[in-house]
Amino acid sequence: MTDAPNYGFDTLQIHAGARPDPATGARQTPIYQTTAYVFRDADHAAALFNLQEVGFIYSRLTNPTVAVLQERVATLEGGAGAVCCSSGHAAQLIALFPLMAPGRNVVASNRLYGGTITQFSQTIKRFGWSAKFVDFDDPKAVAEAIDDDTRAIFCESIANPGGVLTDIPAIADVANKAGLPLIVDNTAATPYLCRPIEMGATLVVHSMTKYLTGNGTVTGGAVVDSGNFDWSASDKFPSLSQPEPAYHGLKFHETFGPLAFTFHGIAIGLRDLGMTLNPQAAHYTLMGIETLSLRMERHCQNAIEIAEWLEGHAAVAGVTYAGLKSSPYHAKAQELFPRGTGGLFTVKLKGGYDACVKLVDSLNLFSHVANLGDTRSLIIHSASTTHRQLTEEQQIAAGAGPDVVRISIGIENVDDLIADLDQALNAAG
Repeated sequence: MTDAPNYGFDTLQIHAGARPDPATGARQTPIYQTTAYVFRDADHAAALFNLQEVGFIYSRLTNPTVAVLQERVATLEGGAGAVCCSSGHAAQLIALFPLMAPGRNVVASNRLYGGTITQFSQTIKRFGWSAKFVDFDDPKAVAEAIDDDTRAIFCESIANPGGVLTDIPAIADVANKAGLPLIVDNTAATPYLCRPIEMGATLVVHSMTKYLTGNGTVTGGAVVDSGNFDWSASDKFPSLSQPEPAYHGLKFHETFGPLAFTFHGIAIGLRDLGMTLNPQAAHYTLMGIETLSLRMERHCQNAIEIAEWLEGHAAVAGVTYAGLKSSPYHAKAQELFPRGTGGLFTVKLKGGYDACVKLVDSLNLFSHVANLGDTRSLIIHSASTTHRQLTEEQQIAAGAGPDVVRISIGIENVDDLIADLDQALNAAG
């Protein structure tokens, strides 16, 4: 299916990577709930373990259900290959693992999901890595933050929670001039609204937990490799360009070319970090992706109508949605996100922290949960939950100040959602 580029997105989201089961003829991808796979003979086993042949060994590494999902996500993103893993956070580590080493750093946007900021500012220090947080609205500042130890540039296509858009082509230009890979978290946009690889990104990461699955049932992550980066152009990425001792001196880039990063992510990343996606979760995500375009259209349709209504409400001090004409990102949205800017945005209340808490507690249709991208509409007060580890200054920079709530608009009837918000805002004063 990846050899049929003329198929449209709606077709690929259903068919890419999937074929009738050769043993039974089952049309839906089966859940291969197995730990291990029988080898044909000793030579076959040796070839698999030496990476001389592609196949299934052990489900920590490869699984037929997960393999279909990897091909489908890679196809929708326009990538050469993908690695699926247990969560979005796992995907970020899988993406950085081949690139980083003690003393190395990543230049990252200061407008990221709070958990990512914590992962980058605190947790990766235990590996000897570090992160520099920069305002990605200023490509010059991004360029100035790069030093000899920088090994990657990281941003979100649509920032969580603030809905801020990244000018991916501008940042990709900075990355290219520095000879560095650009990693774009495309969770909030999905490949239906944004294809970062076409804009110059090297790697795309997803929390498949969100819009790709779309039903709040499982967690999962993905790393999609563009296949376009020359890992051997410098000595900065020895894990991909130099001999790998665990595979008798095999050089991933020399051996696998455009699939070097994908093979490394499975053969080293999943093998040693163990961030495996279970086949049942992969199955749920495959079913979710089948309706991705339909859901994203409704998410965007509902979001713009609700954002415009909220802008005019007396209790609201501001709405961050890039689809609004009042947004400073509106023009860029028309250029880079012509299908819409997703279903995620924040709302600033005139009543401050107390009004935010009262709003959350007064809603009926909106669920108060630490998730986004569900078919259901969701709300959370980020400053006291997902971003509570940050200082107030960091919260405000990330678009999650104490007087702000994050809303993930679902696909329900828009009039019902507006009525629920109206009564809750009135209750919040």
